[in-house]
Amino acid sequence: MNKILLFNPRAGRYNHRVPNSILQVAASIHGKYDYAIVDGNMETDAWSKLNDYLKTGEYKYFGCTVMPGPQLKQAIPFTKKIKSEYPDVINIWGGYFASNQYRTSISSDYVDYVVYGPGDSAFPKLINALKNDLPVNDIENLVFKNNLEIIKTRKAPLLDQDSLPELPYDYLNNFYPVKKYLGKTFLGKRTLGYHSSIGCPFTCAFCGVVPIYEARWKGKSAERMYREIKYIKEKYGADSIEFHDNNFFVSEKRIIEFCKLIKDEKMNWWGESRIDTMDRYDDSTLYLMREAGCRMVFFGAESGSDELLNKMEKGGTQTGALLISFAERLRKFDIIPEYSFVLGFPAETPEKVIRQIEDEIAFIKKIKEANPAAEIIIYIFSPVPTEGSELFIQAKEMGFKFPQRLEDWLEPEWEKFDLHRNPLTPWLTRGMVNKIHNFETVLNGFSPTVSDYKLSHFQRKLIKLFSSFRYRNNFFAFPYEIKALQKFWLRYRKPEVEGFYMQ
Repeated sequence: MNKILLFNPRAGRYNHRVPNSILQVAASIHGKYDYAIVDGNMETDAWSKLNDYLKTGEYKYFGCTVMPGPQLKQAIPFTKKIKSEYPDVINIWGGYFASNQYRTSISSDYVDYVVYGPGDSAFPKLINALKNDLPVNDIENLVFKNNLEIIKTRKAPLLDQDSLPELPYDYLNNFYPVKKYLGKTFLGKRTLGYHSSIGCPFTCAFCGVVPIYEARWKGKSAERMYREIKYIKEKYGADSIEFHDNNFFVSEKRIIEFCKLIKDEKMNWWGESRIDTMDRYDDSTLYLMREAGCRMVFFGAESGSDELLNKMEKGGTQTGALLISFAERLRKFDIIPEYSFVLGFPAETPEKVIRQIEDEIAFIKKIKEANPAAEIIIYIFSPVPTEGSELFIQAKEMGFKFPQRLEDWLEPEWEKFDLHRNPLTPWLTRGMVNKIHNFETVLNGFSPTVSDYKLSHFQRKLIKLFSSFRYRNNFFAFPYEIKALQKFWLRYRKPEVEGFYMQ
C-alpha cells in the first residue's frame, strides 16, 4: 500500500487543458514511485474512478491540486470522503488555493499536508519521509499540524527549470489520450496549454501569486521550451500554444531566442505580460514575435488611475498614459493587446467607490479609441491574503474576511468570488456590481471578443448594431436585448472566466 493517486479536480465545463500542475508533480516522482492519474475534467463520475483505485488497498497517498473556484467543488468533498472511508490514506494538497489558504486547509480534519508553492522537491521528499517514517520538519515548502500547532517550513529557492525532468506526457496518455487535451481555440484546431516558467518578479497587492513567490521568477530556456513543444506537435499534433505562465515575457532575450526557433513551425500562440515590460522591447522584437506566431498578449492593465496603481503596489513604471500609448503602439505589429481591468477597489466612501468605477469605464473607452482591436477583460476586485499590503489591510478594516472553514468555500457566492465576478466585499453594493456587469455586457456587444470564433460576421455586426447606441451614450442599465442575443447564440464567450477553449 504505497502507491500514489494524483487528482486534478474539474475546473470547468470544458476539458481541453493538459493538467500541467499534476504533470509537474508526476514528473517529480516518475520512475521512483508507482502512481495513477485521475483528471476530473475527463471523467463523468470522478469519485467512482478515484474509488476504484482506492478500494484496491494499494494507494497510500492522495495528491490533489486545488485552484480557487470550481476545483473546490470536487477537491473538498472528495478529500473529506477519502478521509472518512479510507482513514489510512494520507491527503496532500497543493496549488494556489491550498497555498494561499493554507491555514484553513490544514485546519480541516481531512487535509494532512499542504505543499506550499512548487512541489518539485517537496512532494517526493514528503513521500520518502512518510514511507520511511522520517521527520518532515526540514522539508521546505510544507505545511502540517503538530498536535494543534500549524507548522509552515521555510521556502525553498526556485529551482533551475531546465534541471527538472520533462513532463510525462506519454505516461498521461496511458490514462487519457493527450490528443483530447488539444482543444480548438481561436489560435488553432489543437491548442496546447504549456507552462514555461514559474513566479513573477513583481509584488502586486491583488495577485494570488505574490504571497507564494515573493517577486521570484524562473523560466525554462528557449531551447528547452522549443524541444518540448516540438515533441508535442510531432507526436500528438499540436498546432498552437497557450502559455499559462504568470509572466511569460520577463526576459526579452529568451523571447527573441524562442521566436527564432519556433517561427518555422507555423504555430500561433498567446501569453501573459506586463505593459511596462513589453514597452521596453525593441520594435524588431515585436515584429519577430508576430512573425513567429504571436497573435495576442494578455496584459494586467488593472486601472487607468495612477493613484490606484500605486495603491495596489503595481510596481514598475506602469501609468495610465502608458496603457493608452502602448495599446496604440501595438497596432502596427498586428498583435492584439488583451487588457484586464480590476474594478471595485475599496475607498473611504461609497461615493468614491462609484466614482472610481465610472472613471475606469471612461478610461476603458479611451483604450478602445487608441486601439479598437484591443480586447478588454473586466474583473471585480477580490482580496488576496497578502499580509502587510495596504489593500488587504484596508479590506479587513472595512469588514472583509475569508471563510474560516473549508466547507464554507463551497457556497456559490464564494465560487463567484474566486472568479472575480461577485466579490462579497462590504464596500460594494449590488447596484455597483450591476453597473460593472452591465457595462461589460454592452462593451462585449459593441466589441465581441475575437476568441469567440463561432460568431459569424453577420452575428458580430448585428450585436454591435444593438450595442452601439448604449455604448456611445453611456447607457448601460438593463441591457436585456444584448443579453438575449448572447443567449440566443448558444453561449457567448467569456474569456475572463473560460479562457479560449470551446467545445
